Amino acid sequence: MKRFVLLGAAGFVAPRHMRAIRDTGNELAAAMDPNDSVGVLDSHFPNAAFFTTFEELSAFVQQQADLESPVDYYSVCSPNHLHEAHVTAGLHAGCNVICEKPLVLTVEAVDRLVALEANSPGSASTILQLRLHPTIIGFRNEMRKATGDTKTEVDLTYITSRGNWFLKSWKGQEDKSGGIAANIGIHFFDMLCWVFGPVQEVRLHSMSPMKAAGYLEFANARVRWFLSIDRSDLPPAATDAGKTTFRNVTIDSQDLEFSDGFVDLHTQSYAHILDGGGYPVSEARQAIEIVETMRHMDVMTGGSDRHPMLARQG
Repeated sequence: MKRFVLLGAAGFVAPRHMRAIRDTGNELAAAMDPNDSVGVLDSHFPNAAFFTTFEELSAFVQQQADLESPVDYYSVCSPNHLHEAHVTAGLHAGCNVICEKPLVLTVEAVDRLVALEANSPGSASTILQLRLHPTIIGFRNEMRKATGDTKTEVDLTYITSRGNWFLKSWKGQEDKSGGIAANIGIHFFDMLCWVFGPVQEVRLHSMSPMKAAGYLEFANARVRWFLSIDRSDLPPAATDAGKTTFRNVTIDSQDLEFSDGFVDLHTQSYAHILDGGGYPVSEARQAIEIVETMRHMDVMTGGSDRHPMLARQG
């Protein structure tokens, strides 16, 4: 059994990490968050120590090492702009680290972590959960069998409704979250890189706090993408069914159905990492480079490579 500490226990995604630690048969020794509204701990690890400062957690980790009950893993679920500091702290403590997406916000930060990890006893892994989705795995395998020079035509749409709290929180602050493309799009951009190969061109057609859209060209595909947290963007079929999230990928005019199978992906990610697999820091680099590039791009107007959702919105 491995012993974990978790940073960012009050965060939106933290319960998935707690459940993954529990369901893989491991122990959460301690959790930390500046906010003390963490009753969710009672449902997973009621006996875990809890701290409201990073300094207290660090002292706990050192104390456990002195008592020969060392912490094995840092789970990082803190706000995005703190990820590099918290992954660094875990590696400096001699622990392994599992970090929520996006791993960091810049390519320079990726390179710093790669260099640090190379000289550390522990290792760092990031959650790239769509690489474990069975439908995505099957499609990637089919793409690898494909022959010829024709690029696949792809439309990717991801709408995940969020309430007013979202933009009031750190998630709505680009300097802390990286913006909507980094915050809700990074998994899909990683998936596209993983399936279609190196990115060759990046275009940005729309960018606002609530939605973004653009065009990506890969070695094997041309992709029009659209991301939104605006409930009004949901298609009628989704709202009629009481759904608050819509995911769709169209491949050469054929829908790739992968709406289900997301519930346990964090647990599968943890099991994969604990079994000696997982994805190293360097694997996150290309998707992070895409969203970092977008943050510094001008929006382009017009063109035939715009996502259909943009045409509907005028």
